[in-house]
Amino acid sequence: MLSCSKSTWPPRLVTVPGLHGSEGAHWQTWLERQFARSLRIEQADWDAPNVAGWARSLRDVLARERGPFVLAAHSFGCLATAHALQQASYVGDVVGVLFVAPASPAKFAFAGAFEARRLGVPSILIGSETDPWMPLAGARELAQRFGSAFVNLGDAGHINTAAGFGPWPRAKYFVDTLVHCAAPLRFREEEAVEAVSHAWV
Repeated sequence: MLSCSKSTWPPRLVTVPGLHGSEGAHWQTWLERQFARSLRIEQADWDAPNVAGWARSLRDVLARERGPFVLAAHSFGCLATAHALQQASYVGDVVGVLFVAPASPAKFAFAGAFEARRLGVPSILIGSETDPWMPLAGARELAQRFGSAFVNLGDAGHINTAAGFGPWPRAKYFVDTLVHCAAPLRFREEEAVEAVSHAWV
């Protein structure tokens, strides 16, 4: 078994905020403090959502930084993340995605074309029964299209600071779950590579 010190595990947390970004009291900001070497995706203009442009910002970071990564996206950031992951070359470095309160693609049609397709990475989508940006049925349908596990958080608004979601241990639990489920496969892959390299020595 490979030791953790020889592995690139655990993955780095990458948060992908939505419209206007996530302020200091937001659960994404809190979550970043729970993981070493976490990263946040920045946008040139937080008030001008653009699916392709925001997705490019995420892809640029994934290409520049060393993975693997686990992503935690909120609101419009969920749409940008899903769009970015439709570029197959980036999927291999992403071991899991947490989608929280995704914005309705219909409400953001002005921000560019978006197609909800099955993602090649494990994911969890968290919806709310009282989210003004996405009806629960829409969130559930999006989860089905992505191939995500779906969690109904109940009366939780937009699952943001205004709805009372600052420090949110459950978000860390969901991220930890994605990492835990991905670990056995990742270590098997690394052991196989090491075995092959030893065979050629």
